[in-house]
Amino acid sequence: MPNPGMDGETYDAFIEQLDRFVRDRLIPAEDEVDRINRVPDDILAEMREMGLFGVTMPEEYGGAGMNVSQYIGFVKAMSYVAPAFRSILSINVGMVNSAISGFGTEQQKQYWLPRLAGGEVAAFGLTEPDSGSDSAAMKTRAVRDGNGYRINGTKRYITNAPFADMILVMARTDAEALPKNAHVSAFLVPRNAPGVSIGTPDEKMGQKGAQIADVILEDVHVDGDALLGGEEGIGFRAAMTSLNNGRLSVAGASVAYAQRMLDEGLKYATERKAFGEPIGKFQLIQAMLADSKAEIYAADCMLTDACRRADAGEKIIVEAAAAKMFASEMCGRVADRVVQIFGGAGYLKEYKAERFFRDARIYRIYEGTTQIQQLVIAKHMLREAGVQV
Repeated sequence: MPNPGMDGETYDAFIEQLDRFVRDRLIPAEDEVDRINRVPDDILAEMREMGLFGVTMPEEYGGAGMNVSQYIGFVKAMSYVAPAFRSILSINVGMVNSAISGFGTEQQKQYWLPRLAGGEVAAFGLTEPDSGSDSAAMKTRAVRDGNGYRINGTKRYITNAPFADMILVMARTDAEALPKNAHVSAFLVPRNAPGVSIGTPDEKMGQKGAQIADVILEDVHVDGDALLGGEEGIGFRAAMTSLNNGRLSVAGASVAYAQRMLDEGLKYATERKAFGEPIGKFQLIQAMLADSKAEIYAADCMLTDACRRADAGEKIIVEAAAAKMFASEMCGRVADRVVQIFGGAGYLKEYKAERFFRDARIYRIYEGTTQIQQLVIAKHMLREAGVQV
C-alpha cells in the first residue's frame, strides 16, 4: 500500500530544525565522541526530546509516521556528522520498527513501539560467529518450554548491544534447514532478561561511539508473546524485509557522509596553497572533486528512485541492494580521493580526512557486503530470465 508519510510542511520544518541541530550541536561534539567512544548523555537526552528515536513509528504508537523517502531524508541529515549519532537511532527507526510494524501482533506493537519511539534503544540480533548472510548455518536455538521458549546462542557484531534495552533475536525453532528459511523465528527479548549478557565492546577500525558487541543468550526464557507475530518461521522474512530499509539507510548514510567528505575536501582545496595558489586550481585536484560530485549525484538519484518505489508499495529487493552497493562503494572512493586531496595531512589524525577514511570503510560491509548485494541482484535477474538459482 502507498505510504503518504508526514505532512510535507511539517516534515520540511522538522528537517530544517534537524539540520541546525546537526550543524550547531553534533558536529562540534564529534571530537568528544571520538575521545569517549559513545554519544554523550546530554546529547542523547536532547535526541530523545526531539523525538528522533520514533520518526518512522506509526503516529498511533507515538511516532512521527515518516514514509521511506522521508526516513531516508532523515538518515541523510543525521549522517552528515560522525556515524555514532545515526547508529544509535538507526536500529530503532529502521530494522526493528520495520519488523514489529510489519509482522508484530497488535499487543507487541502497543507494548514495544511507544517505548522505542520514546528512546529505549533496540538491537538487531541476526549475525553469529559462524553465520551472517547464511541463515542455514544459524546455531541459536529457541526450544519450546511451557508457554514460552528457551533460547541459547551467541550473536556477533551487534550494533547498540552495550546499551540496548531490547534485542530482536533471530533463532532456529526447528533443527532442520527447512525450505525458504522456515526454521528461523524472531523473538522480542528484553536486555535485562535473565541469561542475557553482553560481551566487551569490540575495538573497531573506525566509527568511534557506534558500539558493537556479542550478545550471549544462556537459557533465556521468554513468554510465548515474545515470538514476533505469534508465529514460528517468519523470522527470516521479517529480517529480509527490514534489511531492505537497512540497506536504504546505509545507502543514505553513504551519500551524506560522502557529501561531508567532499565539502571538507573542497574547503581544503580552496585554502591549501602550493606554488603560490590554491591547490583547487590544479586540474588533477579538480578531476577528483568532479568525479566525487558526479558519483554522489548518481547514488542519490538511485536512492531517491528506490525510496519512491517503496512508498508506492513496490517490492524493492533489487533496487535496495543496487542502491546500497553503489552508494557504499562510491563513498569509499570519495573517502580515498579526499585523503589524496589533503595529501600528507590526510594521513594525520589531527585532520578530519583520516577519520573519514576509516569511518567510511564499514558501509561496504554491513547490511550485507557488496558481494552479497551482487548475488541478490544477479539471482533476481536470473530468476526473471527463467533460470532457477
